[in-house]
Amino acid sequence: MEHLPSRIRLLFSRRTLAFLARTTVVLTVSLGTAFGFLEGQRSTLASYDPHLLAVGTAALLGAACGAIGLLLAGRLTLRTKLRELMERCEELSDRNWELKESEERAKSLLDAQGDFIVRRDGEGRITFVNDAFCTLAGCTRETLLGSDFRPRVSEQSKTTLEADGTRVHDQKIASPAGPRWIAWRDAVVRAGGGTEVQSVGRDVTARVEAEHALGTARDQAEAASRAKSRFLAVVSHEIRTPLSGIIGMADLLLDTALSPEQITYARAVKASGDALLSLIEEILDLSKIEAGRLDLNIQPFDLSALLEEVIELIAPRAQAKGLEIAAYSARDLPRFVEGDAARLRQVLLNLAGNAVKFTERGGIAILTEAGNRAGEVTFQVRDTGIGISPTDQERIFGEFEQADSSAARRFSGTGLGLAISRRIVESMGGCITVTSAPGEGSSFEVTIPLPASAAETATVTSVPELDGLSVLIAAIGAVEAPLMARRLNEWGGTARVLADPQAAAAMLSRESFGAVLVDYGLGAAACRALASAGRAVEHRIVLITPAERHELPELLASGFNGYLVKPIRAASLATRLAAPDGPEADDLPGEECAPSSAASNAPGLEVLIAEDNEINALLARALLTRLGHKATVVPDGEAAFTAWQRGRAERARYDLVLMDLHMPGSDGMAATRRIRAAEGEGEHIPIFALTADVMSEDRDSCLAAGMDGFLTKPLDRERLAEVIAALGRVRLAA
Repeated sequence: MEHLPSRIRLLFSRRTLAFLARTTVVLTVSLGTAFGFLEGQRSTLASYDPHLLAVGTAALLGAACGAIGLLLAGRLTLRTKLRELMERCEELSDRNWELKESEERAKSLLDAQGDFIVRRDGEGRITFVNDAFCTLAGCTRETLLGSDFRPRVSEQSKTTLEADGTRVHDQKIASPAGPRWIAWRDAVVRAGGGTEVQSVGRDVTARVEAEHALGTARDQAEAASRAKSRFLAVVSHEIRTPLSGIIGMADLLLDTALSPEQITYARAVKASGDALLSLIEEILDLSKIEAGRLDLNIQPFDLSALLEEVIELIAPRAQAKGLEIAAYSARDLPRFVEGDAARLRQVLLNLAGNAVKFTERGGIAILTEAGNRAGEVTFQVRDTGIGISPTDQERIFGEFEQADSSAARRFSGTGLGLAISRRIVESMGGCITVTSAPGEGSSFEVTIPLPASAAETATVTSVPELDGLSVLIAAIGAVEAPLMARRLNEWGGTARVLADPQAAAAMLSRESFGAVLVDYGLGAAACRALASAGRAVEHRIVLITPAERHELPELLASGFNGYLVKPIRAASLATRLAAPDGPEADDLPGEECAPSSAASNAPGLEVLIAEDNEINALLARALLTRLGHKATVVPDGEAAFTAWQRGRAERARYDLVLMDLHMPGSDGMAATRRIRAAEGEGEHIPIFALTADVMSEDRDSCLAAGMDGFLTKPLDRERLAEVIAALGRVRLAA
């Protein structure tokens, strides 16, 4: 009983005393009644009946026993209830002990947490803190409980509210250990009869400092990228300016009477200048791509024309190595598509240029066909070159990587071309892959989205119908002749290719052909023999390179009635075969030997050149003089404005101004703005920037200043001729 509570022991003793008292009373009453009955029987006044006495006595004793039995039964019931109460009390005592132990464990757990925990009532007073919060506050628990203490906050982030009502925010607070960033989560919890706000904080100082360091590093990287881009632009300008003089003067020197040795040296100077210029442009392209400033100019363009343009640009290099080069565009492709023609041309020129570089025998072909998805076009650049090993096929797309990176490599180059091409293609939403094996050539495949342009629906593509025209192609090449035969067959003709001139002559004597195409690569004797072999042939056409045009008089005299210049344009081939008598090849579109010849027929213009570099000024003046124009050179922007004003006053207006951007005193853009501001109504002189700056922001600044276009250094003769020719046409129309 000692372990029972005192209240239970007291209740037990009271009930025992009550039972004893009731038992005593019953016995006393029973005995008193019995004695009173006996006394009454002995009285002289009463008549004694022994039987009645026995009955009465027995009744009294029975009543007493019954009462005692009832009392005993009640006591037994009470003992049972008392035992149950005692067991319940023990169970409650155990539960109370478990709750206290759980509370102690929870308190120890909260105190051991690294997170900071604090609870506040509705009035903001602290009702609970753990040890971590006490350490953060630098106060004892007794001091904090009941107070409205809050750490001093120096910075705080924006508070966000989660779906469950939890408020989340970060604070930078002062602590005994120094400033710390704490991420708090405030939630409402039940406590007693009301609610409290429990705040749980975690020290995120390391994370925040890392984020700040990352942001600082990002800002520094962006600043470094801008500085690098600006540095490249400045260095490019400074390099391209003297390079313009080197390449331009080498061109002019090659146009003069030189000895063979001098021609060799001048060509070497020009080739070295062109290589340096290509390197500069590749580095600038890579810089723009890395800075995320590769902008695409999506415009409609003629797909087949672009393909033939690429071939014509690469052809001189290929033909100088004795290689064939040709292009073929599938008939089911749209003529006009939507895309960035300039960037696509850059990719194809790079792939075709690499093919020429790594091919010693055979040739290069560019094939175009529809992709697997609607609106996609696939370009294949195939060569018969040295090939690429499987281990090098992925590496070559890296920056400054080449298949042969040894010190004794045979081929020069920076290794940037393919890396730039892949970035450009990926920015267009396409992909580039390579299939190759050492010694078996390579095939680069570019697939990009080029949806048909709206102009395509309004354009009727003229496809010649040869109506079964039989054509014999005598050529030893395995690239251009098969593609030409494929095109002729698509047009409705029947084309055969023979590489043996004797077999071709024999076939001409046996069968009748409507046209014979003979490649001058078979040799002059074979060409002359085929020019007159066999029966009457309506079209006898010789295929020559631009370097072989001096052989034309003799070839035409031997029996040919026409010629085509390789690489052969599809339109030129169609026009040649459709002409009844074979017109002169120089009248065919795209076959001009000198693209600037149209410019030479333009009327002479008065051109003002603002250029502070004497060599570049001399180059520009010499090029303009050779094109039949008069040039006036001034050294800076102020002199350019003065010369323009003098020309207006003397009614000797200039027709064109070539304005260098970087000049001492007044630069080109400032001079352009002054000219535009001083022009009268209806007066507008064409002003072209003559600059080595090639960054897009520089060009935008030129346009904003009022310039009409750009002529990039090194000054390109053909581009200058195009500008002059366009201005001449405008002046004639006026």
